[in-house]
Amino acid sequence: MKRSTSISYIGLAVLGGLGVVMALTNPDRSAYEIYAGERLGTYIKDEVCPQAPNIFGLALQQNCSDLVDSSSPVIQRIVANNTKRQNFLLFSIYTTDLAVGGVIPSYRFQTVGAMQNFFTYSAQKQ
Repeated sequence: MKRSTSISYIGLAVLGGLGVVMALTNPDRSAYEIYAGERLGTYIKDEVCPQAPNIFGLALQQNCSDLVDSSSPVIQRIVANNTKRQNFLLFSIYTTDLAVGGVIPSYRFQTVGAMQNFFTYSAQKQ
């Protein structure tokens, strides 16, 4: 009987320690904005830039990646203005609704942040 009680206390201590670690490493909103801005920039470079119109010849397509890189602060502001955070102490859920219009389709991204990491588990085209 004493052995199962000891194991129970050890298990509770481990779970409690894990909870404390998770609470201390729950990433904040600014870390998410950086993460999401980088992911959105990568998406634009990989999916949108190759399809850029040839209105100005190939100049727009060839310089598109540089334009995206230089627009990084603007992209992060767009993410910041369109994101809601649900903080559950041990982890957070971020919902970002992007409807930039025109070139980029509207999307809803849902991401969980825990232990200084992010995992986007849903990306739905609206």
